[in-house]
Amino acid sequence: MSFNQEFDEHGAWRKQFALRLKLLSEWLTDHDLLEAGVHERLDQLHAQVKNDQIMVAFVAEVSRGKSELINAMFFAGYGRRIMPASAGRTTMCPTELGYDASVPPCLRLLPIETRLQPQSLQDWRNAPDKWERVKLDVNDPQQLAKAIQKVAEVRRVSRDEAAKLGFWNDETPQENPLAGPDGLIEVPKWRHALINLAHPLLKQGLVILDTPGLNAIGAEPELTVSLLPQAHAVVFILAADTGVTKSDLSIWREHLTVLNKDAESRLVVLNKIDTMWDALSSPEQVQLEIASQRTDSAETLGLPPDQVLAVSAQKGLLAKVSRDEKLLDASNLMALERALGEGLLGQRRRILGQTVTTGILALRQETGRLVHTRSRDILEQIQELEGLRGKNAGVIKQMRLRIEQEQADFDASGAKIQAVRSVHLRLLKDLFALLGNTHLKKHVSELARALKQPGIKLGVRRAYGQAFERLTADLGRADELANEIQAMLEGSFKSLNAEYGFSLQAPTPPQLASYGKELDQIEKSHVQYLSLGNALRLAQPEFAERLTRALMSRLRVTFDTAVNEVELWNKSAAAQLDAQLRERRRNFSRRIEAVSRIQQAAGGLDERIRELQVQQTELHMMDAKLVELTDRLLEIASGVDPASLPA
Repeated sequence: MSFNQEFDEHGAWRKQFALRLKLLSEWLTDHDLLEAGVHERLDQLHAQVKNDQIMVAFVAEVSRGKSELINAMFFAGYGRRIMPASAGRTTMCPTELGYDASVPPCLRLLPIETRLQPQSLQDWRNAPDKWERVKLDVNDPQQLAKAIQKVAEVRRVSRDEAAKLGFWNDETPQENPLAGPDGLIEVPKWRHALINLAHPLLKQGLVILDTPGLNAIGAEPELTVSLLPQAHAVVFILAADTGVTKSDLSIWREHLTVLNKDAESRLVVLNKIDTMWDALSSPEQVQLEIASQRTDSAETLGLPPDQVLAVSAQKGLLAKVSRDEKLLDASNLMALERALGEGLLGQRRRILGQTVTTGILALRQETGRLVHTRSRDILEQIQELEGLRGKNAGVIKQMRLRIEQEQADFDASGAKIQAVRSVHLRLLKDLFALLGNTHLKKHVSELARALKQPGIKLGVRRAYGQAFERLTADLGRADELANEIQAMLEGSFKSLNAEYGFSLQAPTPPQLASYGKELDQIEKSHVQYLSLGNALRLAQPEFAERLTRALMSRLRVTFDTAVNEVELWNKSAAAQLDAQLRERRRNFSRRIEAVSRIQQAAGGLDERIRELQVQQTELHMMDAKLVELTDRLLEIASGVDPASLPA
């Protein structure tokens, strides 16, 4: 199955899940079960599926046919090239293709001069007025292609300006672009491009990252530290006739091997195999030569041979446009699409399925606990009322007084419950401080000072290591504190359950230690910039500043995610306690109301018991329905074909 077909199925899976989730939400609302904790779980599940994106990064040195490959895989339906793919340099700046329904179809371009300012690329994303915007007509392929051609625009600047922008270094002349006869240097006009397009795959959550060559990647640390690590798959393109060149190997070693991706998430493409189709050689000889190039490339890059695929993007695009099945087969493009579809999407759906399964089970547990609490209260009321059969008015009056006294005692116990909340909130405050932005900046500040020192930065590697040691230690302390809070919650909930008959259960604590893996990945993706080979680039104040901003931006995402997990845990515990307090107060009101009705009417006792028995039956049915609705969601999450499920 091709990548496009796999992605269509993934989209159908997400839609079916969202529909079932909506039905569950409406049912919970109709039955007054949408408590705060349950609502929070529903919102999280909805966001996880709705906002799920799959990013595929295409990385290559110049003139490897990267943009042509993107055209062949995703835009052949337009009947022409959409991404600029002429000879020579095409995509000059990192370009993201995605879809945001709140933004009209457009191309947004961030001027290259923003590199001279202190904001990170993430900060610039939140300043839309600083980007140049070009409208796109999705129904006019010619206008679309012409507009997107702007990502290939360049400026000619002096050597001094090129150096400030990160494209020239007198100490490494071999890496510098060629100067023109007038001494000016050609640099990209744009720092970053965002293409918002209502393409079927992009609408379903696909994000394509098109990166420029080695010089541009190295000059933009945020691309390597933040964007590439976010990609779920990386397609690295080589030229079939040259194999792995020195600059290809530099990109692979310095920017891709540090990403710590699973094997199926990294694919190498030997493009332009059509250049090896030689009329003087037999088809068998050509295939042997291509196979030899695949083996050599795999060995050089340290990959198994099946992770290196040989294709012709240009012939694949031509074949799709002209509907030439024989040429499409010869281009081998569909083998690449199958590898991406089966490997990337299969893995992504499994991960998302596991995540939402955990959320569904937690939601069912929280809602089931609420149903159980109501059922238990009704049973207690039935037993209480059945004990009044044959009793006189005085006994009934005494029962009412006893219930009112229980209610007063319960209301007076609020101080004890508030004490539990107070200790919980105090510990949480300490936990949030460890994960907060102020603490994060403090730990990175020493590293930032080391990076900003003029000249060669001899102590920067040590400062870098120390910064990550402090961050890792803080994460460890935060995890210990979370476990301490969890133990406190379990003890407090156990005490409240025993004293008030609650059914409180401490939610699963956040697994903060797992974020240590993300810190390791960030550290590895940054280490490349501390090597001797990058010492001269690191000596440039502007580059060091960009590196610091990129690091801070990436760390902030990691720690913010950890904070969000802690907040969900906290809200789940607090909402559970609030729900049971509310149910207990409602129960007191119902019991007093029932006794009042019995006092006022002789036949009120039997009538009230029958009403409660009906409610008890309804609660049993609600519990069964909850299991049924959540089972449907679990079936979808586990990968059952949505079409096979009953309506």
